[in-house]
Amino acid sequence: MSSGARKTSSDSGDPGTPFNPEFFGACPVPRSQYDHIVLGHGSGGWLTAELIQRLFIPAFGNDVLARLEDSATVRLGGPGGAGAPRLAFTTDSFVVRPLFFPGGDIGRLAVHGTVNDLAVAGAEPLFLSGAFILEEGLALADLERIVASMRAACDEAGVSLVTGDTKVVDRGKGDQIFITTSGIGLIPEGRTLSIRSARPGDQIVVSGTIGDHGIAILSVREGIEFDTILESDTAPLTGLVRDMLAECPGIRALRDPTRGGLSSALNELAVASGVGVRLVEAAIPVRNEVRGACEMLGLDPLYVANEGKLIAVVPSAEADRLVEVMRAHPLGRDAAIIGEVIAEHPGMVTMHSVVGGERVVTMLAGEQLPRIC
Repeated sequence: MSSGARKTSSDSGDPGTPFNPEFFGACPVPRSQYDHIVLGHGSGGWLTAELIQRLFIPAFGNDVLARLEDSATVRLGGPGGAGAPRLAFTTDSFVVRPLFFPGGDIGRLAVHGTVNDLAVAGAEPLFLSGAFILEEGLALADLERIVASMRAACDEAGVSLVTGDTKVVDRGKGDQIFITTSGIGLIPEGRTLSIRSARPGDQIVVSGTIGDHGIAILSVREGIEFDTILESDTAPLTGLVRDMLAECPGIRALRDPTRGGLSSALNELAVASGVGVRLVEAAIPVRNEVRGACEMLGLDPLYVANEGKLIAVVPSAEADRLVEVMRAHPLGRDAAIIGEVIAEHPGMVTMHSVVGGERVVTMLAGEQLPRIC
């Protein structure tokens, strides 16, 4: 339940830097006073982070949970189980609207989202579970299509869905289908990736263009047409991560910037590691179609969801080699160094803009695009 990464899961061991929502912005953001859940609580931004810190961490608090990584890292037999396997464990729910969109559907998205959370933890994904909340009246043909898509996505990612559950709710109570997937993967001994590991001087690398998923879904909702077909970037990142770690084992952290986008992922990293992050706007790859749609709709690509991209934090000496390795993989061909980790203004992300100014990149305060994943 990391704010941008959508879940309460994390690594075992030292809980590290405490989460502090006041880091998320140039000025402290006041504690929300909502008495009811609003859409912004699902944005992956500041309200999500505040809800997690205010409610879930005190209720279930432990060192594993408190680290708020994309996946929990646990050792069988407990923290003292020396020599026992290290597992990554993650869970996620998917409520995307529409169910079918250019480049994918809710089933494909559910598999990829869970597999990718395991991959960025440095794990080899193994097994998934799937829980389906079905609304009375859902066309069986649509459900068959979603299940077939999930099976194909599992085959593509090299995982097996080994257990699950189904429930049916009254017509009008479930918006056709919601899917929750959980996953388990094995982490090789000696490999540790964490958003608490960034150090001043490290470089920030992104695997490709940002905002593709969110704008592809929005184009269907709003009837936006492009000169070329814009598809969701949903894809399994396991192969890309495997190549990256094989050639550049010094990688400190990986993150998939899904709900909440690049901004939330980097703000979480800055807070967790107690460092600053400085981005270069001109270096961030954005498709012309995405940029144009964002300008037309008043959106910022930094906050738009991705489902097949990752961020890597790597020592400066390895950054160029890492980009070279990533560009050799189909899912990393647009990889680029987009910024650096700095000692100044810890817990804050800034960006050097294309017009020469400097601005603070805060966490999303509301909800730009609801029901995006």
